[in-house]
Amino acid sequence: MSKLKLGMIGNGYLGEIVVRAWKEGLLPEYELVGIVGRSREKTDALEAGSGCRACETIEELLELKPDYVAEAASVEAVKTMAEKILSNGSNLIVLSIGAFADGAFYEKVKETAATHGTRVYLASGAIGGFDVLRTVTLMGASTRFDTWKGPQALKYTPLFEERLMTDEESTTVFDGNAKGAIELLPTKVNVAVAASLATNGPENTKVTVNSVPGMIGDDHRITAEMEGIKAVVDIYSSTSEIAGWSVVAVLQNIVSPIVF
Repeated sequence: MSKLKLGMIGNGYLGEIVVRAWKEGLLPEYELVGIVGRSREKTDALEAGSGCRACETIEELLELKPDYVAEAASVEAVKTMAEKILSNGSNLIVLSIGAFADGAFYEKVKETAATHGTRVYLASGAIGGFDVLRTVTLMGASTRFDTWKGPQALKYTPLFEERLMTDEESTTVFDGNAKGAIELLPTKVNVAVAASLATNGPENTKVTVNSVPGMIGDDHRITAEMEGIKAVVDIYSSTSEIAGWSVVAVLQNIVSPIVF
């Protein structure tokens, strides 16, 4: 049986995880055909180690006719490339789910995929439990998303204040919804948008962001609750590595005879 062609967007830490998993034989059903990224030097390095093509543009990658394109780049990359990929007949795996906090863009992507018979797969990133969250939401549950980060992780964002570096207690620096959170923190709370899309939507999912003195990594807790049922997904990770591996898990699930 011929292998499925796989293309990659993103040549950073998370993209490297997917390429390494492929090289180590964890994705035997796929042929890695090409990678496109912002740094030509990094793309060339991945090409040399995997034997795929280092592409300059998304158009060059799509010329290789990938069956699946996995994104591990940025919200901007998703907004720029998603429709081109789906219109090309390629399926798309998205890690930077924050792009879909834009409701109009989300609907356009759905329409494009439906028109061209392609699909968008949302990687779980640093969270999970979408199955139970979707189930409980269908039953009528409301959802909230709470995240805790060290103040260092909030530097260079609109939420950062110098006092956070010397605070001795946890401080809530954002209290709103997922749509507002991603507007302020486009690279920090993709997971909040992922959870909201699986449940009540970006405008109807309450989000808090909390600064915790001395904390390293992130702790994300999603709570879906209604009378008689409470589902809680709580995941702590000290690095972003889990996000890269979530793309590998999606790729494995796509071709598995048993789907989780």
